Amino acid sequence: MTPPRSLIRPGLTVDVIQKHHQASGQLTRGVVAALLTNSASHPHGIKVRLTSGVVGRVQALVPAQS
Repeated sequence: MTPPRSLIRPGLTVDVIQKHHQASGQLTRGVVAALLTNSASHPHGIKVRLTSGVVGRVQALVPAQS
């Protein structure tokens, strides 16, 4: 189950899957710059833009390092 929009905010580190990596399942880790999905949830994950410019759907939240 992918995280709901309510848990995702700019500045969070997340793992996303890019459209061209859906078949392989390769994840990209980065920091959320903007949320692109307006609905509260999406079956394939909330679409975000990372600070690196990568656009993908959030598959997991990365716990903060202490």
